[in-house]
Formats: sequence, C-alpha cells, structure tokens
Amino acid sequence: MSYDGRVEVERAFIGAGCNRVVNNVSWGACDLVAFGAQNAVAIFCPKTAQILTTLPGHKASVNCTQWLPNSKFAFKAQQLEQHLLLSGDADGVIILWELSLADKKWRYVLQVPQPHEKGVTCINGIMVSQTDAIFASTSSDGTVCLWEVVFPSISGGDCKLSCLESLYVGSKPMVALSLAELPGNTGYLVLAMGGLDNKIHLYCGERTGKFVRACELKGHTDWLRSLDLSLPIWTNGEANSLLLVSSSQDRSIRIWKMALRNSPANSIRKEKISLASYIDGPVLVAGSSSYQISLESLLIGHDDWVYSVEWQPPTNSSIEGIACYQPQSILSASMDKTMMIWQPEKNTGIWVNVVTVGELSHCALGFYGGHWSPNGDSILAHGYGGSFHLWRNVGVDFDHWKPQKVPSGHFAVVTDIVWAKSGEYVLSVSHDQTTRISAPWVKEPGLENADSWCEIARPQVHGHDINCVTIIKGKGNDRFVSGAEEKVARVFEAPLSFLKTLNHASSQMSSFTEDMQVDVQILGANMSALGLSQKPIYLQAVHETPGSNGNEGLDTLETIPDAVPVELTEPPIEEQLAWHTLWPESHKLYGHGNELFSLCCNHEGKLVASSCKAQSTSVAEIWLWQVGSWKAVGRLQSHSLTVTQMEFSHDDKFLLAVSRDRHFSVFSIEQTGIDGVCYQLVTRQEAHKRIIWSCSWNPFGHEFATGSRDKTVKIWAIEKGSSVKQLMILPQFSSSVMALSWTGIDLQRNDGLLAVGMENGLIELWNVSVRRNEDGSIAVPGATAALSLRLDPLTCHVSAVNRLAWRNSEKKQDSRSMQLASCGADHCVRVFEVNFA
Repeated sequence: MSYDGRVEVERAFIGAGCNRVVNNVSWGACDLVAFGAQNAVAIFCPKTAQILTTLPGHKASVNCTQWLPNSKFAFKAQQLEQHLLLSGDADGVIILWELSLADKKWRYVLQVPQPHEKGVTCINGIMVSQTDAIFASTSSDGTVCLWEVVFPSISGGDCKLSCLESLYVGSKPMVALSLAELPGNTGYLVLAMGGLDNKIHLYCGERTGKFVRACELKGHTDWLRSLDLSLPIWTNGEANSLLLVSSSQDRSIRIWKMALRNSPANSIRKEKISLASYIDGPVLVAGSSSYQISLESLLIGHDDWVYSVEWQPPTNSSIEGIACYQPQSILSASMDKTMMIWQPEKNTGIWVNVVTVGELSHCALGFYGGHWSPNGDSILAHGYGGSFHLWRNVGVDFDHWKPQKVPSGHFAVVTDIVWAKSGEYVLSVSHDQTTRISAPWVKEPGLENADSWCEIARPQVHGHDINCVTIIKGKGNDRFVSGAEEKVARVFEAPLSFLKTLNHASSQMSSFTEDMQVDVQILGANMSALGLSQKPIYLQAVHETPGSNGNEGLDTLETIPDAVPVELTEPPIEEQLAWHTLWPESHKLYGHGNELFSLCCNHEGKLVASSCKAQSTSVAEIWLWQVGSWKAVGRLQSHSLTVTQMEFSHDDKFLLAVSRDRHFSVFSIEQTGIDGVCYQLVTRQEAHKRIIWSCSWNPFGHEFATGSRDKTVKIWAIEKGSSVKQLMILPQFSSSVMALSWTGIDLQRNDGLLAVGMENGLIELWNVSVRRNEDGSIAVPGATAALSLRLDPLTCHVSAVNRLAWRNSEKKQDSRSMQLASCGADHCVRVFEVNFA
C-alpha cells in the first residue's frame, strides 16, 4: 500500500458518564443535551443517542450547564442562528460557548469575568427578547451574580456581556435559582433562590439591575434543591400570574402562586373557595405593581430527596395575541429512583401524579435531575451511576412512556483500554469500579445512518477501583484479566449470552461461530451479596425449576435479585447493562504484595504478565502466569519502583517493561515444553529524566518507543538480541507523554504510525520509519519521524490520556482506514477513524 504521509481523523465514538452533581444537565431549544463529564462539557444528541463532542476549557470538574435558550424558551428560538451555552465549574469559573446551527460548529466565546471564589452550583437563564438573555449564577461562596448577554447579530460576531448585579446572600449559600419576567408588562424580573436555610428568597429588579430583596417563603423543613418559575399564566385573555414550583430534601414539592393584585384572577379565587383554596402569603412589590403570593398545592409522593422539579416547556398558542401557552404539568426527579409527572385534575384542580417512570431499575441508585425535551414528548433523568435514562411518550390516544437509547460511559477516570482479539469491540476499565464493552452496532442493510457505537455489556461490576486490563489473544472463547486496587488479578470468561449479543451487534459477522458456542456452558453471571465476586449461571440451571435449591424461604445475605442473562437483539439500555450482562469470574491470581498496576498478554495467548505498585525491588517483580492452568511460571526482577507498562514484542520473543524508576527493561522470553518458561534479562537501561509512563513495540521488528513525563519520546532498537541502541528522540512535546501505540502501515518500507497521548489531553500521530541494511542490521540514521497530524482539540481528551490502542484489524492489507481507541482522566473512551491519503 502506497502512503504519502497525509492522514485524516474523524470521531467514531465518545463514551462518557455524567458528573454526579445536581444541575449538571441542560436540554437546549436546539434539541441537544449538555452535561459535565469531569472537566469537559459534553454534548449529546437524544435522537441518535451519540455524544457529538466535548468542549475543552475548564480546569476543574464541571458542576452545571445552562443553554440559552433552553427547552423552556424554544418558542423564542425560531429565528436564532446561534445558540449559547454556559458552563460552571468547581473553581468558580463560568465559560460561555456558541453553537452555530448552520454548520454545527462550536466556538469558545469568553470566560465570564470576576469568577466566583468557590464552585458554581447553579446557573439559570431566561430569554427576555429574541437576542437578549439574562442569567444568574450562584456559588458556595455565598454570592449570586446576574448578567445580561446580547447575542451576536451575525455568525462569529461578538457577544456583549454585562454584569447587572452581585448579591451577597450570607453564610448559608443558595443552591437553586430561577428567573422569570413578572406578568403585567411591568418590565420587572423576579429571581427566586433557595438553599441551606430551608427558605425561598424572592428578589425583584428591573432589566437593568438594582435587584432588591422582596420577601421570603417558608414551608419546607429541609434544604431547598430545585426551583422553577413558570411562564405567565393567562386568564381571560391577560397574563396576570406566575407559578413557582419548589422541591426539597424534605421529600415534598410545593407550588406557589404569584397573582397580580386587583386582577380578575385574584378576585375570582376569593369568591370560589374549593379544596384548592390557599393561604395568603406575603406580598411582592415590584415598582407600582404588587403580587399576592399563596401556597397553591403541596405534592407528596416521593420517598426520598426530590432533587429537581421542572415545568413542561410551553407550546405555541393558537390564541391570537398570546405568544405561548404554559402547560400545567411538572416533572420531578428523586433519589427514590423515580421521576413523576404531576398535573391538576380537570374537575377539582387538585394536583395528582399522572405518570411514574424508573421505579423498576434497582441499579439506578436514584436520580439527580430530570428534564423535559423542548416539545414535551420526552423526559431525561441522570442518575447516581453517571447514567442517563430517557423515556419517550409513544402513545397516540393515551400516554405510553417507553425507555429509549442514550449514550453511556464511565463516571470516573478511565485507566486502561484494549481491543478484542479480532477488533469487534473495545473493553475499558475505570476507577468507577466497572469494566465496559463498547462496539459498533451494525445497522440492517437499507437503513440510513452509519453503524452507531454503543455500550453492549458491562462484564465486571466490582468493589474496587480497576487499574488495568488485558484481553487474552488467541483461539477459543473471549477472556480478559483485570487488576484493581487489591492484590489479586481476576480472570473473566465471556458467557453465551454475550457471544450471541455480539453476533447481533456485528450482524452475524462475529468471529465466534455457532459451533464454538456449543462449548460454552455458562449463560451469564450473578453478583455475590458483597459485590466482590461474580458467580456463573449455567445453562442447565436455567431449565431447573426455581426453588429447587432447598433454600426456599431462607432470608440470607444472598437474597439479591437474580440476574437474567439475555441475548440482546438491539442496543441495550442502562437497566439491562447494569445487571444482566455480567461475565463469570473463572480464576483469581494471587501473588502480588500490593495493588495491581499493569497487565499484558502475549500475542499467542499463552502468557500474562502483571505488575503492582512498588517501592522496593522485591515488590516491583513482574509475575508471569500460564494461561489455562493459571500457574505462576516466572518472577522477573529488574526495577526498584512500580512497573507502569509492559508489552510483548509482536513475535513474543521479548517482554518490554518501563517503570517509575526511569529505566526500561527488556527480557527474552522462551516457552519450553507445555508449562515451562525460560526468561532472561537482556538489558536494563536508564532512558529518561522523569517517570516513564508508556512503551510500544514496532509491529515489524524489534524496535520500540518509550514516553516519559520529561515530555520526550525515544525510539530504541535491540541489536543482535543482546543490546539496545537509541535510534532517535522525537522533538519535545508540549506536555508529559502518557500513552503510546505503534501500528504498521507499510511492511516493505517499514513504515508505522505512532500515536502519542499527552497529559493535556492532546493526541498526535507521527509517521515513523525504521531503516535497515540488507543484512537486517540498523542503518544510519536508524529511524526517521515526521508529524502526520495533530488531532483537533475538540475531538481530543480534555485531561490526561491514559492509554492508546490501535485496532487489531483483520481487514485486507490495502485498507486505507484504521481505528484508534483512547481513554483518559476526563472519564471518556474515544474511538477515532484514521484515514490515509
């Protein structure tokens, strides 16, 4: 294959979980959802269930996002060509972004000046006209700031931002905000805020600022968690009242009414006293108008803290003179694992719960927030496990809410990533204590859209943070070994339910044939009571009658819901992933003295090498394990500190290890007989000035690359099987080198592509050629390298890249595209499509 050095890269997949904070998610009028994933702002499209991009800019974890306009103001966004997005982080920084709808391009607009001194906890904004928005932000530093944003008149134009007010609210900070225009054309705004003092504080001000404290509403008996002001409610052709809904950790929801005094609505309610009669509360004065506030309703139904409440977005009104109609419908989300929709009954006006979703998901661990889609036909929750849950109303004559596909991913640092034996899927492990498998789900012929990637299994759910993983290459069933913050490595084997699911995902093109499936007697796995071991569910056990184990009626620790391993015929949703796609654990490997740090397997699939965190030579041993018998067949000593990465050469003759002690070691490995392994230290050499984080072999020979915290990558070659020579040093990088992966392009010219991942999240591709003489010895100069491509920061990670891995493609040699997987500290797993010119 001829190749002229030019490379193009496209995003194939981003997997990421949502930060576990309230107010983190916002659904925009442009029908895109924004959420914080560590210090990235991730954008996903609910229609395709794919994460489109991540926006780099924050140095700390993102706490909250807010679209301008959000779904509530979709009716004002008809002619808008640019939509704005605000994001606030744990350092108090707020960033403004711009999305151009015409070309779907993102632009970093500005960082809001005078940041908060502590983390931003909530941002809420309203559109006061087609091109003018006002937003408020609150922080744990006890301040609430109000800002005005004027949208740019042309694409790429400047946004005008001005500070209207900064309010100090005291030592008990506010955590919930809501803004609205007061009805009656007064030109006044009302700002509702609530927090740790259990009260709702109402401030009133003009559009130019000067917000003054108006009154406070008491009633809740615990921290306020969420507030939402409705749009003006129309009665008899005029807008004369607003509704405010509040939720709290006291498990209740309250609806408050703010009615313009001396308005018809107020006098009508005075005459007609019904069950929905209210208690007069304080009066809010705004300029020459005053508003009577009263408690309209108290909603009790959730069994745990109610983290969010939100009015259904308005629908365009058919009545002349009324721009939009505010539906009487509220969505609430709670830590009791449910979301509820509340509406008033037609006859009595009493608010009742009309829809409940989510109560069956024993894996969700509660919801941190719920959101309406702009047209009100879908509701989205984000949960404790970083997961999304989306329901859509598919009923025609009556409500029928059905779960929909959503993106998913890790919600903590992703530590390691590896491709399946034949490249059908990618397996990632994380400090969120899960192992996840992502794969492209092949569309049926004739359907539009390309194959869409999704998470298809969660083989390991564990009680420890997982640090490393390796897939056992070679024939037979899919197996992997993972190492966590414990001294044991665990071996897992693919059950039959997964192999059948993989067949559906790859449209029957899986390398695992029907004949091989006959040998697999394990259907799936069950979690043990303490969550530390996964027990197999055998095929024959499924056919036995339940209760035949003799333990019927015994209340033991083991009485947790049984997993039901299923053959998935379409991309799974969170409920299926979290419980029914576990793999059984077949072996535990004991030997290391500390928590495991790195693992690798040879290409033949017969040896696994493991290392652990170490401060001394005896603990820094590399253990070799025989695949199958799982006996320890070698203990390799060379390093004095943690071995950070290991890799076998492509002919399995050498094992390369790099360490925190700034040295690399090369061992010769030879298999003798069935169980025997002969190994010898070829060389140990100090290679860098700082920790060596990563290494990778040239697929065509005995050359390898090492990458270090000293921002350099060096290329080395083994000469005559006994010594190592440095071939070249790549130009210094902008940040510490954390990950390397070398793949072959052209065997004749010994050309390869070296992917370099850095601590700042950026990835570069380098074209590396190794020059040899006819006798096989290294020529002079031994290697040449040229930068092929710097990946666009919008497609890269936003914090350290932890691992890179090229797909082991079994495609023809002349294939002009390859896939590169990466994982990082920003909780993301990414797959790039790399096309050669």
